[in-house]
Amino acid sequence: MKNIVHDGRENQDMSGTSQASEKKYAMTDSRDVMVPMRDGVHLAVDIFRPDSNEKFPALLGMSPYGKGIQSMTIPRQPDPSPIHHTPIEAGNPEYLASRGYVHVIADVRGTGQSEGEYLGWMSSQEARDGYDLVEWIAAQPWCDGNVGMVGISYYGTVQLVVAAQQPPHLKAIMPWNAPADFYREATHHGGILQMFFHYLYVQRICAENSTSVTVKSLAKNDLKRLVAKLKADPDIQINPEIFTFVDNPGKAPCFFDILANPLDGPYYWERSPYTMYDRIKIPFYARSGWWAYAHMHLVGAFRNYNGIDAPKKLEIDAPVVEPRPLPDEYNAEVLRWYDYWLKGMDTGIMDEPPIRFFVNGAGRWRHENEWPLARTVWTKFYLRRWEELSTEPEEAMGKPDAFVQQPPDETAKLSSIQYLSERLKQDLEITGPAAIYLHAAIDQDDSNWIVSLRDVAPNGKQVELTKGFLKASHRALDAKLSEPHTPYHPHASPELVEPGRVYEYAIAFAPLSNVFKTGHRIKLVIFSLDHARARDYDLAPESLGRTHAPWHLCSSKTTLHKVFHDAEHPSHLLLPVIPASRV
Repeated sequence: MKNIVHDGRENQDMSGTSQASEKKYAMTDSRDVMVPMRDGVHLAVDIFRPDSNEKFPALLGMSPYGKGIQSMTIPRQPDPSPIHHTPIEAGNPEYLASRGYVHVIADVRGTGQSEGEYLGWMSSQEARDGYDLVEWIAAQPWCDGNVGMVGISYYGTVQLVVAAQQPPHLKAIMPWNAPADFYREATHHGGILQMFFHYLYVQRICAENSTSVTVKSLAKNDLKRLVAKLKADPDIQINPEIFTFVDNPGKAPCFFDILANPLDGPYYWERSPYTMYDRIKIPFYARSGWWAYAHMHLVGAFRNYNGIDAPKKLEIDAPVVEPRPLPDEYNAEVLRWYDYWLKGMDTGIMDEPPIRFFVNGAGRWRHENEWPLARTVWTKFYLRRWEELSTEPEEAMGKPDAFVQQPPDETAKLSSIQYLSERLKQDLEITGPAAIYLHAAIDQDDSNWIVSLRDVAPNGKQVELTKGFLKASHRALDAKLSEPHTPYHPHASPELVEPGRVYEYAIAFAPLSNVFKTGHRIKLVIFSLDHARARDYDLAPESLGRTHAPWHLCSSKTTLHKVFHDAEHPSHLLLPVIPASRV
C-alpha cells in the first residue's frame, strides 16, 4: 500500500500485502432511503452497492455534514483550491462498491434529510441511532452480516461512540482523526475556549432542527440568569461575535451549549469516547497527522490508541492537508483493514508493528511497538537568561523575563518572550509527548498561557511543531491521571490567581516527532493571546494556527506576565529525546 506523497517525500510500501479486493463490480445506488430508529424517527441514508445479487460486507458513515456532498463526482481538490471542502470525509462510494463493499452514508438525526432533533456533537442519542443503523444494515438482503464504519473526523469519532453501544454486527472500526475528549481536545484547550466549533456549528453542520440541551433543560428564569452571567464575563463583553451567541441562545443552539458549559462535566463526558473505553471491544485503526488541529485530532488519536484494549493500529502522517474528496490512498487502506476483518483475507495488516509514523525533519516513516517509545530519554531543557534554552539549569539568581499583553480590543499585536537553544552540533530527535513547567506570575487574577515549540533552521526559517495551552485559573493538577510528560488538569474548579504570586504551571504539548538537524535550534515562544488576524501562514502547518479561525478567547485585561528561571524556580521543558542510534 502507498499513502499520500507530500512535498516529494517517499512513503514506501510497508505492508507486504499479499491480497486485496479487486475492482470488479459496477455500482448501483439508492438515495434518501428512510431507516426507522427504535423511537420511530427515520434517518435518511444513501446506499451504494455492487451491482450483483451476492451478499457483501457493509461500511457505514454518519455525519451532520450532508450526505449528498460525499458522493459528488468532482475531481480531488488540493488545499489551495477554492472549492476544497473539508467536510467531504466519508470515503469514495464508487471505489468501495466496485471492490465488493456496500457503502451506506447517513444524515444523523436532525440533519440533512433525516427526521428528529440534532443535539450536538456525539450525543448519546446519536450513538443509539448508530447501533440501530448497524443492525438495520446487517439485516438487509444485500449484506452478509458483517459491518464496519468509515470516514474521518466527525465520521471517525462517531465510530467510537457507536462501538461503545456494542451492536452485535459491528465487527471493526477505523476512527481516523477522532477526538477522545470533547472538552480538552475540541472545545477548550487548557480550559481556554477555542472557536473551532463556532465554525463547525455555524458554517458546516446541516441541521435545520438543532436543539440546545442546556436551553431544553432549564426553566425560563434559570436560562435568563445563565445568559446574564455569561454576558457579564468581561472577556465575552469585548467580543461581539461570542456575545451575540450568548445573548441569542437560539442563533446557534449547539454552540450555546459549549458557551454555557465552560468547565468539564457531564455535558462533555457524554460526548467523549474516552469515557466509554471499557465498552469498546472490537478491532480499531486510529490515525491522524502531526498537524491535525493540534490538540483535537492528534491528541485524540494517541489517547484512543493507548486507552482501548482491543486489536489495534495507529498511524500518524506528516503535517499535511489531505485533498478532498479523500484520495484513493485512504480508500485503499480501508480495503486493507476491512478485507482482513470483514472478508478474512490475508492483507498482512496485522503482521506489522502496531504503530507507524512519519518523522519530520528526517523525512521518513518508522514502525514502533509502543507509545511513548520505551527507549525515550526524558530530558529537561531549562529556560535561562538572555533568551537561552539549555540542558544546564540557570546558575544565577536572575530577574524574571516579562511581557505585557494588551487585550484584543486595544491591539492586534501578540506580545511574547522566547528561548533558543544553541545551534545543535549533531542531529537530535524529539519524538513523543512533551510538557513545559513554567514558574510564573501575573499582575491580574487570570490569564492564558500559550506555548509554541519550533524548529529554527540556520537561515532563520522556523516551523511550529506543536503547541500547548493553559488558563491560569485552571492550573490544578489531577495527580492520579498526570504523568510528568502529560500533566492532566481536571478543569472542574477554577481558582483565581493571586496577583504577583509565583505559581508553577504544568502545560502539555500535543505530541510531536521531529529530527532537529545539525545547525538547527530548538525555540520556545511563550505568549497569551491569539486571534484570527494574527495567523502566520509561513510558520505553522494547518490548524496549528491557521484554518477555521482556531483562535482562543483571551483576557480582556492588560496583563504583565513574568517567567522565572532560577534555582528556586527552575522553569523547563521536558522533551522526549530518542537516542541517536535510531535517528
